[in-house]
Amino acid sequence: MDRQAKVATGRFLVTGGAGFIGSNFVRYVREQFPAAQVTVLDKLTYAGNPANLEAFAGTPGYDFVRGDICDPQLMNELLARGYDWVLNFAAETHVDRSIGDPGQFVHTDVYGVYTLLEAVKTHGAGRFIQISTDEVYGEVLADASREDAPLMPRNPYAASKAGGDRLAYSYFATFGLPVVITRCSNNYGPYQYPEKLIPLFATNALEDRKLPVYGSGKNCRDWIHVNDHVRALVALLETDGVEGEVFNIGAYNEKDVLQIADRILRALDKPDSLIAHVVDRPGHDRRYAVDSTKLEQRTGWRPAVAFDDGIAETVRWYQENEAWWQPLKSGVFWEFYQKNYKFLDPGEPGPES
Repeated sequence: MDRQAKVATGRFLVTGGAGFIGSNFVRYVREQFPAAQVTVLDKLTYAGNPANLEAFAGTPGYDFVRGDICDPQLMNELLARGYDWVLNFAAETHVDRSIGDPGQFVHTDVYGVYTLLEAVKTHGAGRFIQISTDEVYGEVLADASREDAPLMPRNPYAASKAGGDRLAYSYFATFGLPVVITRCSNNYGPYQYPEKLIPLFATNALEDRKLPVYGSGKNCRDWIHVNDHVRALVALLETDGVEGEVFNIGAYNEKDVLQIADRILRALDKPDSLIAHVVDRPGHDRRYAVDSTKLEQRTGWRPAVAFDDGIAETVRWYQENEAWWQPLKSGVFWEFYQKNYKFLDPGEPGPES
């Protein structure tokens, strides 16, 4: 059986599979590889949403396990089932939250990776992909980071991801585990928890709330549609001889926060007056950018979603799926929102208005 056929019919373990990127990966695998078997593990914290996967509940070849990658007993029980492909999306991911509670990020993003790797070491897997981030490189003010660039994370989230990233590599170097590490730029698309920039701006605009822009709004990121990220991961599963390597995944769509806000407001025919500058967060990196040449040359993958098309489609998805995001903008979301954003405009409406 060739490698592509093995992926199409393989057994997948997707940790963090009820989150944004994980659930989009599951959706892609279920649609493209109907003969594959998929087990999702998710702790279902505030950002893990069962609604992201409800279409697959009870369908053949799909299984959901509620649990934590930091639980050694559960990880051993799960990996004992035998999996061809293990992809670790499970992580605490929000930079703003990491500033207020670094310990939780270290626990999940480092210790959780350790626990999962130990189970893979004991029970085996065909390939283990650790989903890292471009933020491990730190602030990049010129050119774009290649995979051999030094890691200089500047916030607790990025540092915890760098720890998990390097820990995963060490299990390849020391124990021979078939580990691959990916470092992707900022994802956007459907099913993203509304604390993140694009869904926050889109849903706030739909509610005629202010769009909180940190500082000058000139902080720049490369934006990649989640479907392009998912396709890159599948391309790596289908490629021989990539164990022990790091691959950047980017789309060369650099936009700053004000440009993103402008696109969303224009798509929804909302006024610029909704933009509200807020007190900048500590250590806010001005720019991230990665060079994806290695991935492109080794796998043939290329980003396929043009940013103008992707952002329009994404905004439309949030516009048409209020029943999905509206319940999320309550409780934990509003507690964090009111604590985190120090509005310079006292007229910002609260959740009860």
